[in-house]
Amino acid sequence: MSNFRFIDLFSGIGGTRAAYEGVGGECVFSCEINEDAQEVYKANWDDPIHENDIRNVDSDAVPDHDLLLACWPCPSFSQMGKLDGLEDERGMLFYHIVQLLKEKKPKAFMLENVKNLRFVKGGEAYRTVKNALEKCGYTVFDEVLNALNFGLPQHRERLIVVGIRNDIAPDKDEFSLPTENRAKLETDEEKREALAAILEDNPDKRYFASEKVQKDRIEAVTDAEGIDDAENIPEPSVWHENRNGKVTPRPYCGTLRASSSWHYLLINGKRNPTVRELLRLQGFPEWFKIDDSNRSRARRLTGNTIPVPMVHTVAKALVNEIDLGSTRKQSKPVETATSE
Repeated sequence: MSNFRFIDLFSGIGGTRAAYEGVGGECVFSCEINEDAQEVYKANWDDPIHENDIRNVDSDAVPDHDLLLACWPCPSFSQMGKLDGLEDERGMLFYHIVQLLKEKKPKAFMLENVKNLRFVKGGEAYRTVKNALEKCGYTVFDEVLNALNFGLPQHRERLIVVGIRNDIAPDKDEFSLPTENRAKLETDEEKREALAAILEDNPDKRYFASEKVQKDRIEAVTDAEGIDDAENIPEPSVWHENRNGKVTPRPYCGTLRASSSWHYLLINGKRNPTVRELLRLQGFPEWFKIDDSNRSRARRLTGNTIPVPMVHTVAKALVNEIDLGSTRKQSKPVETATSE
């Protein structure tokens, strides 16, 4: 597989990097403002973040690259946020991506955000985003993808936007973003098996909710689901509490979030996911580590990252469609349990 150079903007802990290194890419520049994410990124990639704030990035200091990657902040577009769209300070960070595309003109880009970006202000926000990208000289492809369709037992929908420079872009009817891979989870049995595979055998007792919380969850489930005995709920399952207090047991995990009520996801109605399980739910390889001494920190970091196998599948499709390559030495491949 051909090698190529990419930049990793809004890097987080490096989920996008993991996916693109897995298809032969070499990261030549990274940018991330969160200090906790910076620390984890450096510890795992043995590579420091080059710039902390996208607003301070000078395009002249950014190495030439074949591919731009950016998962820019989503609160401006999320249903959990204020829906200010591109008018919000974080939403406006998008225009720094646009500036780099104009000045560096990479062969392609991949952007990621919440699926709700398509609908903010009646679709106006996404139309603005797409028009700006097209004016940079790119043919734009987009799709809402779900981690469940890429082998991960997590319902996580994200908008993926790929642009290919017009001079090398395929026709619109000749290329599309993949919406699944061979590890797709369709039945409850498949989802439950995938969930069982990522769970640790003997989690530390600090992950367990109090007896009161567990009792409250059982009462909520029996009231909402009409279940006489909560012990009859198949295991493993993840009990998801929504903002209205309704608790629903599912054979997969709900969307991991950077901030939410502490017990909104409970495995078998009893405990929080461990830090290793959070990483597995996002498809990170086993060698990737986050210190579990601060669980709130780990929850924020894993809730802000991207499902690696999902992006890996997009990466494969992109490098198979166009010649991103350079002659540089290939980076270490990243294998995940749900990669094709």
